[in-house]
Amino acid sequence: MKQLILMRHAKSDWSAGSGSDIARPLNARGRKSAAAVGAWLREGGFTPDAVLCSAATRTQETLERLSLPGKPQITVTRDLYLAEPMVMLAMLQAAEGDSVLMLGHNPGSAAFAETLLETAPQHPDFHRFPTCATLVARFDITEWAVLTPGTGTPQQFIVPRELTD
Repeated sequence: MKQLILMRHAKSDWSAGSGSDIARPLNARGRKSAAAVGAWLREGGFTPDAVLCSAATRTQETLERLSLPGKPQITVTRDLYLAEPMVMLAMLQAAEGDSVLMLGHNPGSAAFAETLLETAPQHPDFHRFPTCATLVARFDITEWAVLTPGTGTPQQFIVPRELTD
């Protein structure tokens, strides 16, 4: 059994004046949301063995603020920056570990989530996949290399406002 924790980065700061999209940091709300989702992951026992993270500043800052337990193998890659679902699938198929956190962007994360699952969770925000939305899905496989679309079973789906409001 394999588990994917698919997460979109937390809310970024459009006023930061960073000069480029990839360098945009989180805003205060995003920092709070990432910490809340990290606590939710820890409390739920959703601990990744490996992390695949976009090279964008906002995704790396989201990852840092999750305060994940243990020492997961972390791969930061530009390939996940604004990646399309098929790129994300190929990256996951090459992953190692039983539980993988993939941290990226929309519209790719939303489309990838829909592609992977047998049925979508009954959540009003699932198809929108807002900032810091997190899907936990399980796959009845022993190796990521054999992962195919439409085979995942959703376990949990959360958006930060459910944790912070």
